[in-house]
This record gives sequence, C-alpha cells and structure tokens, in this order.
Amino acid sequence: MARTQVASGRVWLALAAVYVVWGSTYLGIDLAVRTIPPFLMAAARFLVAGGLLYAWAVRRGERADRPTARHWLSAFLIAAPMLVVGNAAVGWAEQTLDTGTASLIIASVPLWMALLDRAFYRQRLARAVVLGLFVGFAGVGLLVAPGGGGGAGSRAAFVLVFSSLAWAIGSLYSRHAQLPRRPLVGSAMQMLAGGPMLTVVAAASGELGRVHPQAISLESWLGLAYLVAAGSLLGFTAYMWLLRAAPTALVGTYAYVNPVVAVLLGTLLLGEPLTWRTLVGGGIIVAAVALIVRAPTPEVQPALEPRPAAVPVRAR
Repeated sequence: MARTQVASGRVWLALAAVYVVWGSTYLGIDLAVRTIPPFLMAAARFLVAGGLLYAWAVRRGERADRPTARHWLSAFLIAAPMLVVGNAAVGWAEQTLDTGTASLIIASVPLWMALLDRAFYRQRLARAVVLGLFVGFAGVGLLVAPGGGGGAGSRAAFVLVFSSLAWAIGSLYSRHAQLPRRPLVGSAMQMLAGGPMLTVVAAASGELGRVHPQAISLESWLGLAYLVAAGSLLGFTAYMWLLRAAPTALVGTYAYVNPVVAVLLGTLLLGEPLTWRTLVGGGIIVAAVALIVRAPTPEVQPALEPRPAAVPVRAR
C-alpha cells in the first residue's frame, strides 16, 4: 500500500514537471529569440543538451547496446522533420506570433498523427478519434484564419501548421526506426543529429553573420539555459520515465495541458492578449486532442504487426 502511494506520488510529480516545464518552454523560446537568431538558438540548445544527455546516458544500462552507424542514420532521419523543421520553426514563428497562439497550433500534432496513422499504416480509428479530427482541424482553421489577434492568420501561423505535420511525420517514423534500446541514448543522438543540421540552416539563412555575442541580452541567455536544462533535460527525462511507469493515456494528457500552461504564462508574464479567437479555437483543439488521446485504440488489421500505443515525443 505504501509502495503504491509512493509510486503514485512520483507519477504525479513527474506529470507536474512535464505539464509545467514543457508548457513553459514557449516562454523560454520567446525570451531566447529576442536577441539570438532562432535557428542558431535551436542549434546551440540541442548540441548542448544532446551532448550532456549522451555523455550521461551512454554509460548507463547495457554497455553492449552501443550506437551503430544505422542508429545514427535513423537519428538524422528523425531529427530532420522533428527538430530542424518542427521545433526550430517555433522559434522562428515566435518572433512575430504570440506564444499562446503558437502553443495551440502545435497542440494539433496528435491530430496529424492520427490522420497519418490511418493514411499510411491503415490504423483503424475509433469514432471518437474521427470526431476529434474534424473538430480539431476546425479549431486550427479558426486560429490561422486571417483577421485574428496574436498573429493568427499570419505567415508564421501557417508555417506552424506545416511544422506540426513535420513533427507528426518524424514521430511516426521513430516508432519503426532502428535505434538503441535505451530511450535516453536514442533521444540524445537525435539532438546531436539536429544540432549540426540546424547550424547549416542558420548559416544558409545568414544568421551567423548577424549574431554578436556582446549584443545578446541576459534574458535571452537565461531563456536558452532554461530550454537546455528544463525543457530538454528535466522535462524529457521525466517524460521518458513516465512512459514506463504510467498508463499511456495518462501520459498523453500533456498534449492538452501544455497549451493551457503556455497561454496562461503568455498572458500573465508577457501581457499577450487573450482574444475570443484564442479562447474558442484553442478550446476546440484541446477538446479534440483530449478525445483522441483518451479514445480506445482499435485493433490493427491482421496484415500489419500490432504496435503499442505511442504518445508523440516532444522536445519543446
């Protein structure tokens, strides 16, 4: 009895960390990109966080489970859509888009995952999931339609829609990719793979010539440090532990709690306007994601190998 209570306490403590930390990374990104170019910021974040996590995780567990060239190829193929396109686009978009609006658009990732699962893997969808897809994409449409506040209807809002799709593609590919059996090692490899690619993007976009260390503000350094320590290390470690210690449906609740945290922080700390479109569109998306995450998973067709239910991994 006591041991069960301790385990339950640890689960809720880890959930609280994922709820608050990942929900607050949108605030950290907003601060970081104020004086650090977005792609260069993301490159530094993942190189530092990935290096620290890899140095710690690779020495733990099965020493025979060493990363191979095939594992590194998979890491690059996962990092390209998830980190280079999906994650870095958030920093680029938040230069003109409110953090709350950005977080609500990104909350559509489970919608894309369910749709792609059906299109490419013939995964049968429960009625609640189908309803969630229709409702959720209606909410996304409301947020990105022209005339909204907080940057809704802007080019940045549309970019985030496609970055959410890219994140979903990378998440689905990661289910079948060949990676080390130790999840933290595989995740560190993905960060280390994303860092150099983002450095190339930063160079190609001219960011390297525009950045001057002496011009970077303290709040941007603190934002970057928070993203490395809290977002990429603490939050992700708690998330990976939860996947093994708690039901998948419970872990998946982060997908509709994070945007609520982001909207509240943006309103309270950054003074972002809380418009009717943000409230209605965001509420629709959150409700749709809740329908999809909580829906029972139908059995796959016999032609396919059964796969365990997965929650999209996030590195915001």
